[in-house]
Amino acid sequence: MITRIVIAIVIILCVSIGALGILLSHTSDCPALPQAELSDDKMMAVLRPCYGSPDVLEYVFIDVPEPAEDEVLVKVAAASVNPLDYHFMRGSPYIMRLMLGTGAPDNARFGRDFAGTVVATGSEVTRFAPGDRVFGGTDGAFGEYITRPETGSIAPIPEGVGFEDAAAIPIAGVTALQALRDHGQLEPGQRVLINGASGGVGTYAVQMAKAMGAHVTAVCSGRNVELVRSIGADEVINYKEESYLDSGQPFDLIVDMVGNHSPMENQSILTPEGKLVIVGGDKGNWIAPFVVPIQALVSNQFVDQELKSFTAVMDSDDLVAVANMVADGEVVTVVDSQYPLSDTAQAMRRSESRRARGKIIIEVEEAD
Repeated sequence: MITRIVIAIVIILCVSIGALGILLSHTSDCPALPQAELSDDKMMAVLRPCYGSPDVLEYVFIDVPEPAEDEVLVKVAAASVNPLDYHFMRGSPYIMRLMLGTGAPDNARFGRDFAGTVVATGSEVTRFAPGDRVFGGTDGAFGEYITRPETGSIAPIPEGVGFEDAAAIPIAGVTALQALRDHGQLEPGQRVLINGASGGVGTYAVQMAKAMGAHVTAVCSGRNVELVRSIGADEVINYKEESYLDSGQPFDLIVDMVGNHSPMENQSILTPEGKLVIVGGDKGNWIAPFVVPIQALVSNQFVDQELKSFTAVMDSDDLVAVANMVADGEVVTVVDSQYPLSDTAQAMRRSESRRARGKIIIEVEEAD
C-alpha cells in the first residue's frame, strides 16, 4: 500500500513538473502592434511584444506616461544594455517567465538602465523637481520617457558626470561595487582576481578594486589585454594562452563573471580565508545558468573559504557611490559602442555576442 502511494506521488510530481515545463517554455506568436502617428502626447519606444531574438523588437509610438502621485516623469537621454536585457528579451531561463509572464511578456516595455532629466512630478514627490538630472533602473529604459517612484533605484547625477556615463552605471557599476565591498569584503593590500575583466561589470571591478588598494589580476582574451592593463590591472592573464588556475599565486578574492571553472577549482587557488564571488551564470533555457551557483552552494559546506553567488540589489546610495567615483576620476566608464534608439536590436546582438568591451550605450533622441 505504501509503495503504491509513493509511486502515485512520484507520478503526480513528474506530471506537474512536466506541465510546468511545457507552460514556461511555450512562446506565443508576436501580436501585431497598433501603429500610432507621432504627436505631442506620443513618444518612441522599443517594445518586445513576445519572447525571442532581437528580431522581435518593435519600434512604435506610444502614449507618454503620466506620473502617479509618488512618481517622476523622466525624459531619457541615454540608456545602456546589460546581459539581463537579453535574458528578459528571450524569457530565458524559462523560470524567469514566472515573473515576466508566461507565453509573452506582461509588460512589453524594455530596458533597465537609464539617465535623463525630470520633466514632471507627482503631487507627493519631494525628492526631485523638474530639471533635475537623474539616473537609475526601471522597466522601459529603451524609450523616450519613463516613470518610476522617487524612492529606490533612482539618484541624482553628480556634477561632471554626463548622461552616457550615468546610464552605464546602474547594473554593472553597482554589481561590481557590491561584489567587491559587500560580498568580497575586499581590503587594502589583498590580491583579487577578476575573471571577465573586459566586460561591463569587469571594467568597473578592475578600477574599483584598484581604488580600494588591492593588487588586481585581470583575466580576459588577448585582444583586450592592453585595454584592461590601461584601466589599472597589475597583472593580465590571456585565458586563451594560459589558465589562471596555473598562476601559482593564492588570491584573497576571486570575482567570477565567466564561470569557465568550477567553484572547487577556484577554491584551490584561494587563500585559507579567501572568497569566491560569482556574478551571473551561463546561458541556457533550463538549468545551465544555475549549475555554477548550485555547485558553489554545495561546495561551500565542505571548505573553509567562502564560495557564493549573488544578484545585485540596486539602491540610491550605491548608485551615488559609483557615480561619485566617476565624478572624482577614480573610475572611468569603458564604452564599447553607441547605438541610436532605432538600432536597439543591433545593440542587443552585440551584447549577446559576449564580445563587447565595457558598456553598450543607447542614445535616446526624439524621433523625427
